[in-house]
Amino acid sequence: MAEHIGTTCVQGGYRPGDAEPRQVPIYQSTTWKYDTSEHMGKLFDLEESGYFYTRLQNPTNDAVAAKICELEGGTAAMLTSSGQAANFFAIFNIAGCGDHVVASSAIYGGTYNLLAHTMRRMGLECTFVAPDCTDEELEAAFRLNTKAVFGETIANPALAVLDIERFAAAAHAHGVPLIVDNTFPTPVNCRPIEWGANIVTHSTTKYMDGHGAAVGGAIVDAGTFDWNAHADKFPGLTTPDVSYHGVVYTERFGLEGAFITKATSQLMRDFGCIQSPQNAFLLNLGLESLHVRMPQHCKNGQAVAEFLQQHPKISFVRYPGLPGDAYHELAQKYLPQGGCGVVSFGFNGGRAAAEQFMKSLRLAQIATHVADARTCCLHPANATHRQMNDEELVACGITPDMVRLSCGIESTEDLIADIAQALDTI
Repeated sequence: MAEHIGTTCVQGGYRPGDAEPRQVPIYQSTTWKYDTSEHMGKLFDLEESGYFYTRLQNPTNDAVAAKICELEGGTAAMLTSSGQAANFFAIFNIAGCGDHVVASSAIYGGTYNLLAHTMRRMGLECTFVAPDCTDEELEAAFRLNTKAVFGETIANPALAVLDIERFAAAAHAHGVPLIVDNTFPTPVNCRPIEWGANIVTHSTTKYMDGHGAAVGGAIVDAGTFDWNAHADKFPGLTTPDVSYHGVVYTERFGLEGAFITKATSQLMRDFGCIQSPQNAFLLNLGLESLHVRMPQHCKNGQAVAEFLQQHPKISFVRYPGLPGDAYHELAQKYLPQGGCGVVSFGFNGGRAAAEQFMKSLRLAQIATHVADARTCCLHPANATHRQMNDEELVACGITPDMVRLSCGIESTEDLIADIAQALDTI
C-alpha cells in the first residue's frame, strides 16, 4: 500500500505503462483466444497465470480486487457478484457438511439467514454468540469440528462493534481463522487484518461503490493463517484437489495465495458468482473517492446521532461515536477516525411512530439500500430482517420500532432539518 490510503484509493491495483489507458479497461469478453491448446492446458493446470473464461477471472475484476487487497493490507483478493456471495464463499471455502462455525449474532439479517438456515440445510451448523459475550461464553461456543469464526466490524443494523482482537485470539486458540465483514467502516476507517483478522469480506455495493449503481462483493485474504499447521482441519487446502488435477493449494500457491486460488478455481468455477466487468469498473470509480466520502458520512452520522439523542420523541440512539454508547470504547480503539454514517434509533411511540416518521421524510429516501451518497432510511423489522421472529430480532439487537438511517454526503444542516420536520409530524 502507498504511504497514505487516499493514494491507494486513487491509484492502487492498476498502474498503466507507457501509452496505456489511465483508467482501468473494461474487458467485456467471455473468453480469450490462444494460439495453441497446450498454452490453454497450462492455464487449466494452474501452471501459468492468465485468462480463459470470465466466469472464473477477468482482468478488470482482478485490477479492482488488487486495489481492495492493497487497501486492506492483504496478500490476495477476489471480487464476487454480491456481498452475500463473498460471505458464502469465504465460509464455504473452508467449512461444509459436517462442520461448524461460530458467528456473532449481531450481523446483517441476510448473513444470519445464510448461516442459520441455508447453510444448515447444506449440513453446516452455526453457533451464534453475542458480540459482547463473556470469554467463557465465547469459549463454550467452539467444537472440535469448528472451522471458522465470523463477525462484522460494525454490525448492520445493530451497530455493535466487534472486539476483533478478542475474537481473533479465541479463533486462533482453536486453530481456525477469523473472518470479518468490514463493509461499514471500509479500510479507510478500520483494517481488521491489523487487529488479527485472517480474511476480510465486503459488500462493495455499499460505501466502496458509493453511488448505488452496482452490486458486488469482495474477499481479501491476509495470508497470515497457517493452514498447514492445522492441515487436518482444512484438507481442501492442504491435500490434493481431485476436481482440479490434484493440485495442493498450499503447496502450489503458499499461504499468501492458497485461499483465494481455491475459492476461484473451485467455488467460482462451480457457482459462477462473478462480478460483471462493467460493475467492477463502476466499483473502481467509487473507490477513487472513498477516502474523501467516508469523513463526510461519519460527520453526518455523528451530527444526526447527537441531534436524535436530545429529542424527546426518541427512546434510544445507537451510534458508536456517541459517548455513553455501549460500544463507544471499542469504537475509540478500532475506529478512532469514525465508523460509518449509519445511525439506528427507536421511538417512544413504538412501531406506529417509526412508520409515521419514515413516510414524513422528504430528503431521506425509503430504500432497502444503505451506505451510499444519498441518505436513505429503512425499518429493518419490516424489511431486511423480516424473515426473523421476535426472539431472533432481539438476539440481533433489533426492536420493532427501530429505524436505520444511512446518512449520505449531503449538507449536514439539511439532513437534520429533514429529520426534525419528520419528527414534528409524530
